[in-house]
Amino acid sequence: MKRLIIPLLLLMTAWLVLPAKAATGQPDKRYKVSVCDWMILKRQKIGEFALARQLGCDGIEVDMGGLGKRDTFDNKLRYPHFQKLFKETARENKVEISSIAMSGFYGQSILARDNYVELVQDCLNTMKAMGVRTAFLPLGPCNLSKNPEIRPELVSRLKVIGDMAAREGRIIGIETSLDAKGDVQLLKDIDSEGIKIYFKFQNALEAGRDVCAELETLGRDNLCELIHCTDTDGVTLDKNTRLDLRQVKATLDRMGWSGWLVIERSRDTTDVHNVKKNYGTNAAYLKSIFQP
Repeated sequence: MKRLIIPLLLLMTAWLVLPAKAATGQPDKRYKVSVCDWMILKRQKIGEFALARQLGCDGIEVDMGGLGKRDTFDNKLRYPHFQKLFKETARENKVEISSIAMSGFYGQSILARDNYVELVQDCLNTMKAMGVRTAFLPLGPCNLSKNPEIRPELVSRLKVIGDMAAREGRIIGIETSLDAKGDVQLLKDIDSEGIKIYFKFQNALEAGRDVCAELETLGRDNLCELIHCTDTDGVTLDKNTRLDLRQVKATLDRMGWSGWLVIERSRDTTDVHNVKKNYGTNAAYLKSIFQP
């Protein structure tokens, strides 16, 4: 009898300590899937939430609006009416706002903007109004590999930006042209709790670097809670042979990272304008791996 009781007790104990997702059959929400609103042609449009839901995404990265030659972002979310409308529509569609993006800096240098403090403060105000913790700041033309002479001024400005964010309990995730070792050193130079790295698979892959090795070199604490988890356009993620997302998940699991996997590109170039096909396929594939 004792030989039967002991194994039964062990089985019962093991069942009780199973993670909730295993016991309930619920998906693993350590990893949630988002999409960039400007890439699905819905930049600051109220229809972005319904479309994100149709695509199968848990959230959406909302852009600050166009910048171009304007003095400031073309930002509807500066106004209480639109703040209320966007939040209500997000709730109705059960879609979260994963992040706020300053995608205007893809095309222009933050060093060329004397009013960069005002622009960042506009973003921080929007984050607060929308209940968002992390924003995306691409450094665009600020290529430290090609133009090392800009480093002192860039570090100085990012220190100002990071400290602004930290005072409000928020994070600005920067995308750079550097490898992981370079990013770690850059963060040390900036020395601000409000700046972290917003890692992008595409940059590492195009430079011939190993995505998983780069993630491990960066480490969990240097990454913000967002990753642009796509490659350059060509094929959708399910057909991409140079990006092993199962290996990526195993790496992130080991690191203990959790957060948002944000879909930016990886569009099928034979049907590049088909938003629902490209982004719906990518979202479904990501969920099959990260939310099994």
